[in-house]
Amino acid sequence: MTIQNSATKMTEDTTVPSGGSVAFTFVAELAQEVSKGRVELPSFPDVAVRVRKVLADEDVSNDQIARVVSSDAGLAARVFTLANSAAMNRGGRTVTDLKSAVNRIGHNNVRTAAVSFAIAQLRRAAELRHIAKELEQLWHEATMVAALAHALASRTRGINVDESMLAGLLHNVGKIYILARANKHATFLKEPAALAQVLRDWHANVGKAIIDNWGFPEHIAEAVGEHENIDRTVGHPDVTDILTVAVMMSGFVGHETDLELNMQGVKAFWRLGLDNEKCVHVLKDCADEIALLRTALGD
Repeated sequence: MTIQNSATKMTEDTTVPSGGSVAFTFVAELAQEVSKGRVELPSFPDVAVRVRKVLADEDVSNDQIARVVSSDAGLAARVFTLANSAAMNRGGRTVTDLKSAVNRIGHNNVRTAAVSFAIAQLRRAAELRHIAKELEQLWHEATMVAALAHALASRTRGINVDESMLAGLLHNVGKIYILARANKHATFLKEPAALAQVLRDWHANVGKAIIDNWGFPEHIAEAVGEHENIDRTVGHPDVTDILTVAVMMSGFVGHETDLELNMQGVKAFWRLGLDNEKCVHVLKDCADEIALLRTALGD
């Protein structure tokens, strides 16, 4: 689905929020930005943009990627942290050069490291200090979903683990964009009910448009755009199913007994062969694995 189609779908699927003319104006501007492809997070570091561009070339070498990553010490540190984390370093051998780190984690996890680094910079941006608390909460949610997606995919045959983690990290990027844009509309920020409705109704399609704009793989963008569609029908389990389940499970950490009732009717659980017992196992018995991975992602 193209960015233009994403905008059309947003217009078709979304009701105009309560909150009067201010909310209507905000939604109209949001739709226009998406339709024109102007969906870029503010304060996005140049190095993250360069990483995106270099990874758009399927034939790019690890040497070329390492050179781009090495241009920023913060991003390089994030790549090393991920490469030497327990999740990626099963053999226990620490890598100390970037080419080896890139080789170990693969291109999708370089994307993940770049996104993690970029959002960390965004959360510290002076222009967004008024919504710093909200951005921090969204980041905590993103790392939890990413780690859960990694744990689920690593236990599911035929699912790409790295793509699942990346989709998890990006699943609420639309909310980050909407909050950042709303930050420029002080009056709209004072309409919490209207803002909450826009976040709820628009974030998935805005997130998909952002990921399309970044040139990330189409199925990752599709996962972000479709993960809240619990009636979605496909022939086989995929990254979208992993993301749907990870997002749902993240809401029941600490009260896992309530998950069984809420998972009823969600087809993704069935396609992945997950029952309540297996989900509780991931939430409880894999807690250390999930915590370590969240730390590696920068939480």
